[in-house]
Amino acid sequence: MKHICLNLKRFDVPVAYGGVNRLADIRDWGAAVVSQTQEGLKKYEPEEAEFLQFLPEAHLLSATAALCENSPVQIGSQGVYRMNTAPGGNFGAFTTNRPASAVKALGCTATLIGHCEERVDKKGILAEAGVTDADAVNRLLNMEIKCAQEAGLKVVYCIGETEEEQPQRDAVLGAQLDTGLKGTDTSGIIIAYEPVWSIGPGKTPAGKDYITEVARFVKERTGGLPVIYGGGLKTDNAQMLASIGEIDGGLIALTRFQGEIGFYPEEYLEIIRLYLGKE
Repeated sequence: MKHICLNLKRFDVPVAYGGVNRLADIRDWGAAVVSQTQEGLKKYEPEEAEFLQFLPEAHLLSATAALCENSPVQIGSQGVYRMNTAPGGNFGAFTTNRPASAVKALGCTATLIGHCEERVDKKGILAEAGVTDADAVNRLLNMEIKCAQEAGLKVVYCIGETEEEQPQRDAVLGAQLDTGLKGTDTSGIIIAYEPVWSIGPGKTPAGKDYITEVARFVKERTGGLPVIYGGGLKTDNAQMLASIGEIDGGLIALTRFQGEIGFYPEEYLEIIRLYLGKE
C-alpha cells in the first residue's frame, strides 16, 4: 500500500493577509479541501493507497464534517502535545496546546509529528533555555508519539538532516529513529523522510540515488517500516519517486510554485495520478 499525505501547513491564510489561500473563505476552507478531493480519490482501491490530510486545528471540524460515506480521505492534525488528558488526572489544563484526546474527539484518525518546522521550533526554544543536548528534541517527540498512540491515532513521524548535519547523516537519522520510536508501537507508524538541506527555493533537490540510500537505511534501522518522501511529492518528481521501490508514498504540500502559488485540489489529484500511474 502507498501512503499519500497532504500537509496543508498554514495555507488557509487569505492572500490579503500574506497567505496563499485562493480556494475558499477561511471559514469553509477545510470543508472545501475535503469535498474537492475525496470524489477524485475514490478511483483508487483501499489496498492501493491511503490518503491522509493534515490540517490546522481550526479546520478539523469542518473537514471531518465534509467526509462523505466511505470517503477515502482520513483527516489528521499537524501535531499533538507531549502530555494528555487522563481519567482522574489532568482533565484539560493545556492552554495553547493540542492534547491527543482533543484531536481524537475532533474526528481525526492520524497526526503528523516531528515535521522539520516543528523540530526547528523546539530546538529554538531549548536553545533559549540553554539546552545543548542534540537528542532532547527527539525525546520530546517520543512523548508526543506515545500520547498520540494512546489516543488511538496513526502517526506519520518525520525525520531528516540539515545541511550542517549531512556529514553525520546516518548518525543524525539513527538518533531520530532510535530515540523518537523508543517504547512505541511501530506497527502504527509511517516514517516521512525530509532532506531538509534540499527543501526550499534555490535548493538542489535530493536525487534518486540519495533518496533510495536513505530509505534503505531507515527500513533496515526500523525493521521495515513504511518510508514516504517528505521533501515534497510534486508533479515534476512524482514518476521518479514512484520508480523507487523502497519509497512507499509521499508528502504533498503546495501544488503550484509559480504565479498564483498555493494549494489547488485538481493539481493535488494530478500529482497523485502521476505517482500512482492510474488514469
